[in-house]
Formats: sequence, structure tokens, C-alpha cells
Amino acid sequence: MATKVLDSWALIAFFEDEPAAEQVERILAEAVADRHKLLLGVVNWGEIYYNTMREVSQAAAEQQARDIAALPIEIAGVSDDLALARQAAIFKATRKMSYADCFAAALAKTRNAELLTGDPEFRQVEREVKIGWLK
Repeated sequence: MATKVLDSWALIAFFEDEPAAEQVERILAEAVADRHKLLLGVVNWGEIYYNTMREVSQAAAEQQARDIAALPIEIAGVSDDLALARQAAIFKATRKMSYADCFAAALAKTRNAELLTGDPEFRQVEREVKIGWLK
């Protein structure tokens, strides 16, 4: 079964009913049907949380956290995974990307997974990470 990594961009598009929401909904339905496994890095989970808290409220961020927990997505932690942290650090040192985006790219690279996003910042790592572009 293929593994795919969701960037925070993808889930924010889904929750805010942006144009890519239908694509993300289809990807989620495919995960329910066991066509692929979906991962979301804990750093990107935090990015979604702070973005919602900043733009709406902490209560909305908590609700969104519950909504994410109900989706067919495995949250991938960092804990003692130094390979993940090292790869994120390498991306940050060599690219002009946010640290959270570096963790999403590193998770995809270390898990040999496709990264699903619409964020153009990831064009910088296309040669090292397979990107599934959402529109």
C-alpha cells in the first residue's frame, strides 16, 4: 500500500472549502478504502492548530484537532527519530522553506512517500521528494 504525506496546506484547503477541498476529500475516501496510507507530521498538525487558533479561536482549533483525529490519517511524531529531524534540518539549511514545510518534506522523503500539497514552496524539493500537486 502506498503512503502519502499531507502537508498542512492540504488539510487547511479541505477545512476551509478551498478549490483543492474536493481533491483532498477524494484522497481521504481512498484512504478509508485502504488504497493508501495517509500521514500528517506532528509539526504540521501543530501548524494547523496555531493557524486556526490565530485566525479564529482556541475553541475552533480544538474542534479542528478533533476533526483531524476522526480522519483516516496517522499522526507521525518526531520523538527520537533523528533521521527525520536531520533531513528537516538539511532542507532548512539548504532551502528557503518554513521549518514546518521542511518537516513535511523530510517525512515524505524518509518514508519514501508522496507529499500532497498545493504550496509552491515545495517546488524547491521536487528533485528529492515526489510531490502530488493539489489545485
